[in-house]
Amino acid sequence: MTQAQFEFITWGVADGLATLTINRPPYNVLDIPTMEEVNAALDLAVADPTIKLLMITGAGDKAFSAGVEVADHTPDKVDRMMEVFHGIFRRLSEMPVPTLAAVNGAALGGGMELALGCDLIVAAANAKFGQPEIKLAVFPPVAAVLLPRLVPPARAMELLLGGETIGAEEARAIGLANRVFPKESFAADVAGFVAPYLALSRAALVSTRKAIRAAAGKPFGAALDAAESIYLNELMATEDAREGLAAFLEKRKPVWRDK
Repeated sequence: MTQAQFEFITWGVADGLATLTINRPPYNVLDIPTMEEVNAALDLAVADPTIKLLMITGAGDKAFSAGVEVADHTPDKVDRMMEVFHGIFRRLSEMPVPTLAAVNGAALGGGMELALGCDLIVAAANAKFGQPEIKLAVFPPVAAVLLPRLVPPARAMELLLGGETIGAEEARAIGLANRVFPKESFAADVAGFVAPYLALSRAALVSTRKAIRAAAGKPFGAALDAAESIYLNELMATEDAREGLAAFLEKRKPVWRDK
């Protein structure tokens, strides 16, 4: 297991799983120094060829993150706050491997946006999601971009314009969360959820995620061209693609080299 030392987050990589934990309980508020550490950890993730999945969660069981520190929105800090906060999403977008938000409590404001920036979301039954920024006469830029892409646009409008908070089961019902697990067994259930991904080829995970993102928003023909190019020119050049096909034909278990 590899670890790096931070003050406001914890970071470790073991058996292909990178875990980034916002470590400011009970509410794991994201102030500028914390977000700077998140960006530093994400840079480590991009550079680590052993990672197959990146998981982001919060310390404790009350909150994934209650959002960005309100005091960091003042005129003297807002430019730097936006720079480091949006830097998180730029890094998540460019992350080579799949990303998972394990939402173990309240995900509000910037905390919900952090979850939205991940490819997958699993939630504890006590989790809640909300973008209350409108009640402070501001709006969440990341959620304004991502939420209408992830849930029915009318529901996204309602959540963003009204500042409503929803529970984990509704988040799953509208397609925001992939799974909801009991609070009491959340850690074990999350481990069970990620295990199948960690058994796969990193090379295949990287190519598949890249193809999905390259195709997003394009007309069908252009999207298919993008996915086809990644398949033929990148995936089929990997050792694991050749190994996977050979193992199937030879009726044996594949041995991944993750390259």
